[in-house]
Amino acid sequence: MLVDTSSRSNAAELMDNFDLKGEILIDALNKIAKINQLLGGNQITIKGIKELIKNHKFNGPLKIADLGCGNGDMLRKVKAFALKQGLSVELTGIDANPFTIEQAKKQSAGDPDIRYKTIDIFEQTEQADEYDVILCTLTLHHFKDHEILLLLHRLHQQSHLGIVINDLHRSKIAYYLFKVICFLFQLNEMSRQDGLTSILRGFKRKDLELFSVKLGIKTYLIKWKWAFRYQWIIRTYEQR
Repeated sequence: MLVDTSSRSNAAELMDNFDLKGEILIDALNKIAKINQLLGGNQITIKGIKELIKNHKFNGPLKIADLGCGNGDMLRKVKAFALKQGLSVELTGIDANPFTIEQAKKQSAGDPDIRYKTIDIFEQTEQADEYDVILCTLTLHHFKDHEILLLLHRLHQQSHLGIVINDLHRSKIAYYLFKVICFLFQLNEMSRQDGLTSILRGFKRKDLELFSVKLGIKTYLIKWKWAFRYQWIIRTYEQR
């Protein structure tokens, strides 16, 4: 019997445990980053940033936050992009797992433009920091629908230009292709189990469109990208 992708799964992922730590987690984070790079996933986020900042001039550094930053791989890619573009940046990685944040700090050591914060956004009642662009790369699917609405409402208020969401397309084909990837990359059991659950917690276009309607978002762009991703760019600049 084929897997059912008609609606989002509410199954928990092992990585949702913010107390998780150790070599298995490090291996999972590093392999996720490697797969993301090889399949071109990072470029979806980079191109989203380019779309949001085009035609804008900045008097100071471009401030970008990455929500659910993991080992900081995405921020390091953003820094490389900024260097090529001659952009001055201030990059902030946010994650609720303190062990993950420590790994990110180690891998970004020596870069003064990247900093990290351990924050559980649903426990913090007020977050004063504001950014030009907020990134959610493979993060949004970790939340339930009502949490996504609450989160995006907050992020909409915190971002001057917009939000770039890069997340999974919930698809039978993606589900079974990931099983092949598990074999090819020899993913550990946690990565295999969480990866399959992540796909079932992913999105279809209609889900993202419904979120947009419920949040009253008027200026947004949704594009399907390889490998089974959605790029959802939400502009906040026009609504300020």
